[in-house]
Amino acid sequence: MKFLFDLFPVILFFVAFKAYNIFIATAVAIVAVIIQISWLWVRYRQVEKMMWLNLFIIIVLGGATLSFQDEIFIKWKPTVLYWLIATILLMSNHIFRKNLIQALLEKQMTVPEIIWNKLNLSWVGFFLLMGCINLIVAFNFTIDTWVTFKLFGATGLMLAFIVVQVLILGKYLKDDAQVLVINERDDFASKRTNKD
Repeated sequence: MKFLFDLFPVILFFVAFKAYNIFIATAVAIVAVIIQISWLWVRYRQVEKMMWLNLFIIIVLGGATLSFQDEIFIKWKPTVLYWLIATILLMSNHIFRKNLIQALLEKQMTVPEIIWNKLNLSWVGFFLLMGCINLIVAFNFTIDTWVTFKLFGATGLMLAFIVVQVLILGKYLKDDAQVLVINERDDFASKRTNKD
């Protein structure tokens, strides 16, 4: 459900583009992100930092697209966001010694430090690559192809990357059921020892 919620502005951007044009779609995307963040704030009183970053970038580049009536700015938006995320992940880990991927996932898995660092670097590489792919599609294909790629291609690549990561890291995932069975077994053994 969260995945669809996160895609809400992109889906509306796609629909508005198909129905009207890139400028209406850009305006719709800006409003959609504002509504998305407003809803999160009213409902939970907190918004993820990446969503604020996304809002800032879409207001600046989307606003430039609307002001100058030039689609080039909105085409750069995904690349700027991807590269900014990659930079934040890299700098936080190497300069501030805080692995953001670890902070996000450590409750779900226990992983050696070297694996956390490799995982962080793999996300950095993925976002850098996604930024490059966006530019290739945006400036070598039609606007229609780029908008379609933005929804289906970029989302598909993100899902594929996540699936590969889960398959590789599956052995590190914490299994609540397995932990429960081990705890019950240990409790049973301890009670039995006490009785004997």
